[in-house]
Amino acid sequence: MIAITTIKGVTPIFRMFDEKKAKEFYIDYLGFSLEWEHRFESDMPLYMEVRLDDCKLHLSEHYGDCSPGAAVRIEIVDIVAFHTNLKNKKYTYSRPGIETSPWHTREVCITDPFGNKITFYESLNDNTD
Repeated sequence: MIAITTIKGVTPIFRMFDEKKAKEFYIDYLGFSLEWEHRFESDMPLYMEVRLDDCKLHLSEHYGDCSPGAAVRIEIVDIVAFHTNLKNKKYTYSRPGIETSPWHTREVCITDPFGNKITFYESLNDNTD
């Protein structure tokens, strides 16, 4: 007999190298909130969770937790409003556009200060992701 399991979500882990830059990008620019932070000691690497609606990301300074240059796709509603909000912030290090993909999505692709790629996307129809 096969056990039935309910998957409730996934939490990507991105490598980061600078707490101040990470907070400026994820919290001030993208609009995530800081849920919690953890260090084993005050001079140890930081591990933290940021959240935007139902999307959680973990950011880690710990060597070996993950590789820099990872990528994730995050589905959102009303990508035009999201893009307009980003554009209005006039963030020095990123001014992404909106692109329409061949697979029927609108996408805003952003690279964080540590080389991780985040693609926010909205399906143009209900049958295609």
